[in-house]
Amino acid sequence: MAERKPAKKGTQKSAKSTTPAKKKAEAFTDEERAAIKERVRETKAAADTEGGESAVLAKIAEMLGPDRAIAERLHAVIKASAPALSPRLWYGMPAYAKDGKTVCLFQPAQKFKTRYATFGFNDAAHLDEGALWPVAFALKKLTAGEEARIAALVKKAVS
Repeated sequence: MAERKPAKKGTQKSAKSTTPAKKKAEAFTDEERAAIKERVRETKAAADTEGGESAVLAKIAEMLGPDRAIAERLHAVIKASAPALSPRLWYGMPAYAKDGKTVCLFQPAQKFKTRYATFGFNDAAHLDEGALWPVAFALKKLTAGEEARIAALVKKAVS
């Protein structure tokens, strides 16, 4: 009877099945994939130029209807209430950064086909209030009251 050879290390296959690349790609929507690609372009462009505000204004100009009106007002409110923030694009959305870290951003409704736009804050914002605090707000329109609240939040975020 022939002697059995021991199995070579590292040649056994895992019992787990691997997910095909096609299924992994389906994990993101078309809009999310477009935002990721846009972020890669933004990162490359940021290394070349310092034109953050012109890029934000150009992105705002591309927006339609209520998104554009809200973005224009937000830009003015943020610039007036926190001049230390630098406008820049973040995943194709107008954002405002301090020391290279995005503090707040505007997500237009049309970007992900939602029923409202969103104004939000990243973890670089100093908005902590105990163990729970809001970091994003739905926006359908901006009134003087909302503008005042946003101005106060942005000031607090950069303090």
